[in-house]
Amino acid sequence: MRIRLLAILTPFALALASPAGAFALNINENYKPQNEFKLDPWINLPGPFDINKAVFYVLVATTLTCLTMVLVARKMQQRPNRLQTAVETAYALMRDNITKGNMDSRMAAKWFPFIATVFLFIWFSNIIGYLPLPTNTEHKFTLFGLQIPSFALYAATANISVPLVLTLMVWISYHVEGIRAKGLIGYLKGWIPAGVEGPARIPIFFIEAISQFVRLVSLSVRLFANILAGHLLILFMGGGLVVLLNLAVVGSLVLGLITAGLAVAFFLFEVGLVATLQAFIFSTLTAIYLGGAVAEEH
Repeated sequence: MRIRLLAILTPFALALASPAGAFALNINENYKPQNEFKLDPWINLPGPFDINKAVFYVLVATTLTCLTMVLVARKMQQRPNRLQTAVETAYALMRDNITKGNMDSRMAAKWFPFIATVFLFIWFSNIIGYLPLPTNTEHKFTLFGLQIPSFALYAATANISVPLVLTLMVWISYHVEGIRAKGLIGYLKGWIPAGVEGPARIPIFFIEAISQFVRLVSLSVRLFANILAGHLLILFMGGGLVVLLNLAVVGSLVLGLITAGLAVAFFLFEVGLVATLQAFIFSTLTAIYLGGAVAEEH
């Protein structure tokens, strides 16, 4: 839905950004919304290991994931409080619905820690991506004489590198499991559906091989595109469109009142549904691929 809305709004944005649109609306060329996703280095290190806000968000999500698992495990009570009840609900979702629902009990016991970690990491990455944090080093404000980075929205999963690395881990893991269970030849034979005989097996095999590589794109881009699209919509509706168009005071107020309501609606929709839904989809597909790799009928 969000991607379709962006697709609808894009022609209008391009029209406004054209010379004719700029003449009519006095486009603010100093405002560059794409810089909200620019990764300026915070700490320069040798090679490609600079510390920037993407690394910061990955570290925060990783820390929260580890703390959640460790602290909750140590503070389990016979009479659960509200926090423990919420954790037990999430645990049941990850164990019963996501993991056990898509693989046999042996595989579920083996891969549940990995799938649960993936779910929590993506969920934390998505959630903190909607919390305004002082990470915009391009624009700063003065507080008690100190130059503080401006508040901004960003998510590690809005950077294609993070979903792609997660996808590669999943992709390699389920192929390794399939080869272990069936052997290389048996695993590759399992790509051909039962009942396909004769020369038709050759094109079917190559189609399946292509689909295996397409999973790299679909699994990573689905997560990346949904989070990025949500951030872009919140950015534009939350004031970016007003700044970009550089309208007069009255026009800015009118447009701001209209877009502010949409920004709040998009924000609640993203936090309340999309953040959890994308973590659920990614971890569920992970379980499906792992379970399918070792199943008799691949």
